[in-house]
Amino acid sequence: MNTSLIKELRDLSGAGLMDCKKALEASNNDIDEAIDYLRKKGISKAAKKADRVAAEGLSTVVIDGNNASIVEVNCETDFVAKNEKFVNLVNKIAELIVKNDVKTMEEAMSLSTEEGTLNDTIVNFTATIGEKISFRRFARLSKTDSQNFGSYIHMGGRISVLTLLEGADEETAKDVSMHAAAMRPSYVKREDVPAEEVERETSVLKEQAMNEGKPAEIAEKMVNGRINKFYKEICLEEQDFVKDSDMTVGAFVKSKNGSIVNMVRFEVGEGIEKKEENFAEEVMNQIKG
Repeated sequence: MNTSLIKELRDLSGAGLMDCKKALEASNNDIDEAIDYLRKKGISKAAKKADRVAAEGLSTVVIDGNNASIVEVNCETDFVAKNEKFVNLVNKIAELIVKNDVKTMEEAMSLSTEEGTLNDTIVNFTATIGEKISFRRFARLSKTDSQNFGSYIHMGGRISVLTLLEGADEETAKDVSMHAAAMRPSYVKREDVPAEEVERETSVLKEQAMNEGKPAEIAEKMVNGRINKFYKEICLEEQDFVKDSDMTVGAFVKSKNGSIVNMVRFEVGEGIEKKEENFAEEVMNQIKG
């Protein structure tokens, strides 16, 4: 049994060591299936892939007229992430993206810089700084004159959010970005949620209800209620607005004569798995038990 997988599953689920071991055995070492297994057994709450934070680095947003970019650049240590030269590199990349209509990472890495291409710039910086530097992801949005950008950068670039609204104003767009930074929505509205994600959640909720001994008809009603709660947790429009919990974010924007067109939220390292150390000792203690 891979002890690092057990450690990761424990961190994500909060379940006990032996429960995690059984879940991984039942799911053929698939972390996501193991989480579902634990949830169905009522042992674990939902654990999102985004909770697997590992990498260091920075994210940032640059707005230039009717165009805006949001980028994430990773490094290996927090020490380098705070380095002024690294901060300047991240800003340089964001400014390069906002000024060029690129859609893929391949196009972005081919953009011209003083060193040749952006790829050359990153390779040279890696050699200079002594750590692997990775331009992980970006998004570039464009707006019309009737639309407004809003951005928010939290914890010096640990979290960055870029929001695009139809109508309303920049202050409203910034409020929405601040909300998104705090509440971690994955989508703007429920129609954006992939069908397979809804099906998976519905399956887990159905089995939870059945395991609670509820009749089929009652279980179905429970699932409907819980799936609406699921949407409310992950969809920006349906979340309770942090500045006024009496209204949703969608209602807040509507009250400002606007609607949400797009939202991009980057949290440094989300979804990247990190090697964990010193877990073998705990496993051995369990075995010796």
